[in-house]
Amino acid sequence: MSRIFTRLAMVLLALCTGFFQLSAQTVNISGAVTDKATGEALPGVSVTVRGTTSGTSTDSNGKFAFSTTGKGPFTLVVSYLGYATQLREVSASSTGLSFQLETTANTLGQDVVISASRTPERILESPVSIERIGVAAIRDIPAPSFYDALNNIKGVEMSAQSLTFKSVNTRGFNSNGNTRFNQFVDGMDNQAPGLNFSVGNIVGMTELDVENVELLPGASSALYGAGGINGTLLMTSKNPFDYQGASFQFKTGINHVNDGNVSAQPFNQLDVRLAKAWNNKFGIKTAFSFLQARDWYGTDGRNFDRTGRQLKAGDRASDPNYDGVNVYGDEINANLQGVSRQLVAGFAAQQPAAYGAFNSLLAVPGLNYSGIINAINTNPQFAALRPALPQLAPVLGVMYSLNRGTTPSQAISRTGYNEADLVDYNTSSLKTSTALHYKFTNTIQAIAQANWGTGTSVYTGTDRYSLRNFSIGQYKLELRGEDFYLKGYTTQERSGDAYNATLLGTFINEAWKPSSNPTNPTAGWFAQYTLAYSGARAQGLSEEASHAAARGVADQGRLVPGSPAFNLAKEAITKRTIGPANGARFNDKTNLYHYEGMYNFTNAFNKAVEFQVGASYRLYDLRSDGTIFDDLNRKLTIKEYGAFGQLGKKFFEDKLKLTVAGRFDKSQNFEGRFTPRITGVYTVAPNNNIRASYQTGFRNPTTQDQYIDLAVAGGSTRLIGGLPEFIEKYKLNTNRGYLADDYRAYAATAATSPTGVGDLSKLNGKEFTFDSEGLRPERVASFELGYKGLLDKSLLIDLYGYYNTYQDFIGAVELFQKNVTAADPTGLQSPIKYNVPVNIGGDVNTYGGALGLDYLVGKFSFNGNTSYNKIGDLPAGLLNTFNTPEWRFNAGIGAKEIVKHVGFNVQYRWQDEFYWNSTFGSGMVPAFSTVDAQINYRIPSVNSVLKLGGSNIANKYYTTSFGNPAVGAIYYLALTFNP
Repeated sequence: MSRIFTRLAMVLLALCTGFFQLSAQTVNISGAVTDKATGEALPGVSVTVRGTTSGTSTDSNGKFAFSTTGKGPFTLVVSYLGYATQLREVSASSTGLSFQLETTANTLGQDVVISASRTPERILESPVSIERIGVAAIRDIPAPSFYDALNNIKGVEMSAQSLTFKSVNTRGFNSNGNTRFNQFVDGMDNQAPGLNFSVGNIVGMTELDVENVELLPGASSALYGAGGINGTLLMTSKNPFDYQGASFQFKTGINHVNDGNVSAQPFNQLDVRLAKAWNNKFGIKTAFSFLQARDWYGTDGRNFDRTGRQLKAGDRASDPNYDGVNVYGDEINANLQGVSRQLVAGFAAQQPAAYGAFNSLLAVPGLNYSGIINAINTNPQFAALRPALPQLAPVLGVMYSLNRGTTPSQAISRTGYNEADLVDYNTSSLKTSTALHYKFTNTIQAIAQANWGTGTSVYTGTDRYSLRNFSIGQYKLELRGEDFYLKGYTTQERSGDAYNATLLGTFINEAWKPSSNPTNPTAGWFAQYTLAYSGARAQGLSEEASHAAARGVADQGRLVPGSPAFNLAKEAITKRTIGPANGARFNDKTNLYHYEGMYNFTNAFNKAVEFQVGASYRLYDLRSDGTIFDDLNRKLTIKEYGAFGQLGKKFFEDKLKLTVAGRFDKSQNFEGRFTPRITGVYTVAPNNNIRASYQTGFRNPTTQDQYIDLAVAGGSTRLIGGLPEFIEKYKLNTNRGYLADDYRAYAATAATSPTGVGDLSKLNGKEFTFDSEGLRPERVASFELGYKGLLDKSLLIDLYGYYNTYQDFIGAVELFQKNVTAADPTGLQSPIKYNVPVNIGGDVNTYGGALGLDYLVGKFSFNGNTSYNKIGDLPAGLLNTFNTPEWRFNAGIGAKEIVKHVGFNVQYRWQDEFYWNSTFGSGMVPAFSTVDAQINYRIPSVNSVLKLGGSNIANKYYTTSFGNPAVGAIYYLALTFNP
C-alpha cells in the first residue's frame, strides 16, 4: 500500500510542477459584512472566490481582506452559518465592498448543491430529486446527531440495529445492511469492504466538522458508479480555510427511561474541532468525537419458525422447538423420532440378541411398560434378558414409546441464551479526522486526509453480531483544481473483537454438553432429552409433562449466565475464530483501494456547454482468514473499472437545460455494464421548475454475494457465494436442493407421519436448478417527474413521482439439501440448509412519490412531507424484501430566534406498519410515531449555544425492523462553543 501511495504522490507532484509556471496578476479584495436586519458586524463569515480555494474570513469587526491571482472577472461567495449565501462579481481589485446578509428564514430554495449533476446549481434548478442539510440546519436539529436527522427527510427510512448503527434507505428494498444505498464521505465510499455496506455513522463524520449533507434518492450509477441504485448520500466536511478556529461540543443525557431491562443510563458525547490556515496557502484541521452510552436491548422473545420463516405460537414452556427471536443457541434442533431411532439402532448393533428378545416382549398383547419390566425381572421365559438390562434400561422407554406410537415426529431445540447475556451493550464510538491542505495556486490544492474510527456496537445480519472494537480507517491523497480532481484512497476494515452472538450461544451450549456424543451416544444433550422424554411417556405422563421433564434432565448443570463457568466459556469462544476453531470471532482485515479522476471542460468551452469525463479503478483485497469468505487457504481479490461522461446544455434563453450522461463499468467476475442517464429541467416561471429524468443504475453482486462461505443460525444454515465454484463445491448441481416452500409442504406431512417420512410426492420433480448464465449484476431503470417551486418567497413546494423497473434482481434462495444417514435414509429429516444469492427471473416494478412543503411565517418556519412507496407483482421465487412502509409522514416547526437569543425546533414523524423480510427473520413492524424537540439559547458573549433536547420525547418504544431492539427516548443537554 505504501508503494502505491508513493507513486500517487509523485504523480500529483509532477502535475503540480507545471502549474507553478503560470503567471497571473494579483487582485486585492477587501470589505465588510453585516447583518441586514440589525446592522451588526458579522465575524467569521467566509469570503471566497467561486471555483477556487482563494478567500478568507471576516474578523471580529466583520471586515475582510485578501489577495488572489488570475484573470477576472471573479465571483465572490459570501457565506455564513444561518444566513443566505451571496454572490457578487468583481472584475479587478476592489476595496470597501459591503455585504448585508439575510438569515436563511427569508431565502427558501437558494441552497447550492453539487451532487445532482456534479456541478454547482441552485437546489431549485436540480434536474433530479435531491435533499440537502446545511450547516445552519445541522445546528438546529432536535435529534441527538445530524445522522439521526436524516429520518426527517422525505422518502427516507432508517433501520436501527443499535444506538450507533443505523442503515439509511430510500424507495424500498431496505435492509439492516443496505447494499443498494451508497454513502460517500469527502468523496470516499464509506462502505466496509468486508461487510459490503456503509456502517452508518459509527465511524463517519463528527458533527462539528459537517459542512453539508446531500441526498440523491433513486438510481445514480451514471455519475457515481456501481451501487446506489436506491439512493446516494454525500457528506462533505468543512475545510480549514473557510472554517478556522477551535470549537467543541459536550452533550450529556440519559436513555433507557422506564425500560424494563435496565435503569436509566447515561449518554455522553464530546466533539472537538481545530482548524488553522496560514497565508491562505497551508491549512490543517483535526476533528475528534467520542461517545459512550448503554445500547438498546434486543428482547424479542417471540417464537420464530425458521422453516416456515414466520412467527408461531408458543414459548419455551409450551413448544419443545421454541426459537426466540432474540434468543441464541436455540436454533439447533433435532427430530425426537429420529434421535430415538438412532439410539435404538445403536443398541441393536451392540446387543442384537437382547434387541430381538425385547421386540418379542413388545408383541405380547396388553403388556404395558411396567409389565415388561416386571416380566424381565420375574418371568423365567425372559431370564436371558437380565444380563443385558444395564445396557437395555436407558433405551427401554425409547423402544417402548416407538413401538406404541407415543414418540411424535417432533423437532426439539436446545435451550438458548438471551441476547443480553451474550453481546456487549456498552456502546462506544471514537472518530477522528485530520486533513492537510496545501494551495499550489489560488485554484489548485493538494489534500492529505486520514479518517479513522473505532467502536463497539451491535449489528443485525443473518445473525446478531457484537461489533466489539471494530474499526475502519480511510486514507486519501487528492489533487483538486477548479476544473479537475485526481484522488486515491484506501479503506482498511478491521473486525477487532467482533463476534457472532448466535454462534456464541450455540458453542457455549456445546462446550458444556455436546448436542451429540459419538463416543458415548447416550451422553449427548439430544440423547438425554429423548431418553428422559420416552421414559416419562412410557410411564404414562402427558406429552407436555414429558417434554418438561426431559428438558429438566438434559439441562441439569447448564451454565448460568454471569457465573464464572459461563464467563470462562464465553471468553474462550469469543477469542476463537469462526470455522475449524469452533469459535465465534471474526478475523476480517479486508481492504479496498480506489483511484479516481475527473476533468470538467466547461470553462474550456466558454461555458457554452457543460462537459465532464472521469474514470476510476477499484481493488477489493478480501482477508477474513476463512471467517467470512472462502479465503482460508487462498488469496481473493476483485478488480473493478469504470469511466463516465456527461454533457449538458441550456436552450430557449436558458429556460430548458438538458443533460445526458453515461457510464461503463466492468468487474472481473461479470460482464461490463453501461448505465445511461437523461435529465431535463424547464423553468416555467422564475423559481418554478419542472424536471424529468430517465436514470439507470446497477450493482455488482457484493463481495459476500460472490465469495461468502459462512455457517450461521448456530450452524444450522450455511451462507455461500453465488459464483459457480460454490455451487460445485457443495454439489448443489448433483445433489440438488429443494426450495423452502416445497420443503415446508413436505415437512408438514412428515410432522404427522408415525414414521417421520412425509409425502415424497410433494418434492418429486421440484429440485432447484441454477441459472446456466450464473450470477449477474442487478439493474434498474428509473423514470421520474417532479416539480419544485418557490411561491411568494415563503412557500417552497417539492413534488415528485417515480417508477422503477428492476431486472436480474439479486435475491436469495433457501435450499434444503438431502443429508442421508443411517438413521435417516431419506435425508429429509435433518437436511442441510443453504442460503445462496441468485438472480430472480422476471421484472420487479416499484413506484411511488413524495410531497414536501416548507413555509415561512414571520420568525417561524414550518415543514411537512409525506412519501408513498409500493411494489408491484413479484416474480415466483423472490423473497419480498421491499421492507418499507407504504406511507410516511413528517412535520415540524421551528424558529431561529423566537425571543432574543432563544430558538427552538420540533419534529414529528409517523410511519405505517409493514412486513419485514430478511435472512434474520420476518414479521410485521408495527406503525409508530415519534417527536423530537430542542430549545436553544445563544450566548454571544462567549460565542456559545446551550441546547436542551430529546428524541422520541414521549418515550414510546418502537422498532424499525424485525428482530432489532426497541428504541426509547434520549434526553440530552448540549453546550457548543464556536459552532
